[in-house]
Amino acid sequence: MGVVILDLIINKTISSDLYRVKNILDEIINKVNMVIYDENIMFDVKLILNELVVNSIVHGNKQDKCKIVNVYIKIQDELIRIEVTDEGKGINYNIDEYDPMNLKINGRGLVIVNGLSDEFYIEKNKVISIKYI
Repeated sequence: MGVVILDLIINKTISSDLYRVKNILDEIINKVNMVIYDENIMFDVKLILNELVVNSIVHGNKQDKCKIVNVYIKIQDELIRIEVTDEGKGINYNIDEYDPMNLKINGRGLVIVNGLSDEFYIEKNKVISIKYI
């Protein structure tokens, strides 16, 4: 089994600076990797986290370096809960409206996160992804 049953909570505030975000995401992933050894689960967590944080910086906070993104991760029992909140006005997102044949740049990230998540919620400017392990 690729998961150590251990509670882990990470609560991190990130500046909306795309040039600095990689190091902070790497730090978060390293902490998660201390309790989850399954490479497939880790791949999904990395992708979910990256998509949500970059979306929050680019679309939510409009890359305003004075605004922050909050990342909350809780690993407990048999699930990983990832919450990403920005300072934007929030979105009304309907996955059914996404057309992959439209070839738009925007919208794919949330579709990917939804596909990798067992549960997926958007509450204004907060996105919640839950993955069972």
